[in-house]
This record gives sequence, C-alpha cells and structure tokens, in this order.
Amino acid sequence: MNPEAGEFLSMLTPDEVEALRAAGRPRRWERGTTVMTEGDTSDWVLVLTEGRVKVSSHTSSGTEVVLAVRGPGGLLGEMSAIDGSPRSATVTALEPIAGVVVRDFPAFLQNHGRVAVLLMRLVTGRLRDADRKRIEYGAFDTTGRVATRLLELAERYGEKTNGGVRVTLPLSQDELAGWTGASREAVSKALRTLRDRGLIETGRRRVVIHDMEGLRKRAR
Repeated sequence: MNPEAGEFLSMLTPDEVEALRAAGRPRRWERGTTVMTEGDTSDWVLVLTEGRVKVSSHTSSGTEVVLAVRGPGGLLGEMSAIDGSPRSATVTALEPIAGVVVRDFPAFLQNHGRVAVLLMRLVTGRLRDADRKRIEYGAFDTTGRVATRLLELAERYGEKTNGGVRVTLPLSQDELAGWTGASREAVSKALRTLRDRGLIETGRRRVVIHDMEGLRKRAR
C-alpha cells in the first residue's frame, strides 16, 4: 500500500503506521457501500489503505454536495471521534476499499504526541482547501470549476499515456456536479466545451487530458 502524498498515512513514520495498525482492525467494503453516515454518532475513525471514497453532504432540498475525494492513506471520521459530535458528512466507497478501523483514536493520539500535531496540520490544510473552494464557487464559472476538479484528479490519480494524462474517474457526472457546485446539465455542457477545445476526451468514468497547460489556463 502506497499512501497518497499529503494524506494522513504519508505523514507518519513506519513505526507510527505500525502502531496505528496495531490499535485497529482491518476491514473491507464493496463499491457503493456507505461507510459513514451524516448525523450518526460513533467513535471510530477509518484510515483508508486501498481505493477511493467520496465525502458528501446533503442540502435541505436533498441535493448532494461532494466535499472531497479521499484516496489511500486518507483519514476519515476524525472530528466525530475527537469531539463526540454527530458525523458531519457521509462517506461512500467509489470502488472496493480497504482500511483500518480505530475505535479509541483519542487514546492513540494521547500516546503519540507527534501524530496529534500532524493531525492538527492536516485539519488546518483541509480548512484552507475548503476556503479555496468557496472562493472558486464565487469567482469561477462552471467550466472553470470543472477544469479545476479534473486537474486535481489528474495530479492525484492520472496516468501518462501517448495521448496525454488518463484519469479513471471514480465519479459519475452527477457526483462531479456535486463536487463543482453545479447542475448535471451545466457540468455536461462544461465537459462538451472542454472537448470542443481539444483539451480533453471523455468516456465512461474516464477522462484523457490532452493539454494539461490549456486546461490549467481554463481553470483560472
């Protein structure tokens, strides 16, 4: 298992990773399974070791808003485990996933002070990312926001091919719409615009980015 750069496990030493594994138990979920549910009260965290999940919430009208996509090494559920409040979001497996479930995460942090400091750094980074996305929603049009999300996926999960950078999308168009704060129709139109400009090629749950720099300019 290779944790994704910037995710929780990538920040830990091998000894800290082993201590975390020893404090929990391994578990697997199938694609489409709800791993955590918004509003539930529970005291465990999940350290993702394989696969990707979406973190989402629902508005009062029932619209799903995708807050983040987490990959291997990601930490999920830490806020509820620490403060005892209900889950603030739902976590759903975008593909088959595996992870380590840790029940008494606060006790682990008390025994590993350096990890607690790293967690503070991680949470701060997520708050900054949330602020950045709020600015995007006000400053960018839908095509710009879609381009930004595609770049993020390409940088995290892209594979170089002869035609550019291939991204196997774990998200449907509805989920991509929820991640960009737009309607499905607006996202479909944005993808068509990017295709017409020769920047991307789309298929079922995949995108090939032919011009990363051109897509980056459109994302600004």
